[in-house]
Amino acid sequence: MPSPAAAGLPPRYLRTPEAARFLGLSGRTLEKHRTYGTGPRYSKIGGRVVYGVEDLQAWVDRGAKSSTSDDTDDVVLPATRHHPAAAPSDRYRR
Repeated sequence: MPSPAAAGLPPRYLRTPEAARFLGLSGRTLEKHRTYGTGPRYSKIGGRVVYGVEDLQAWVDRGAKSSTSDDTDDVVLPATRHHPAAAPSDRYRR
């Protein structure tokens, strides 16, 4: 099935609750991912956070593995501030 852009349709955007359902996560978990910088790309339109369906799918695909021994560098990080990828934001909290 072609992507919405390839079909001439505008991209589809989801608000946090819809995006969380799409991913099978809670809305709170998705908010934590956004806070810690470990989640999918998002945009702000006015004061609203929206996620492109293609960005959500790309984030999921980044963690795709074919076996438990699949040793790729691409991973989907947990929604936690203790992960090294989230460390830069911690230096501003004192």
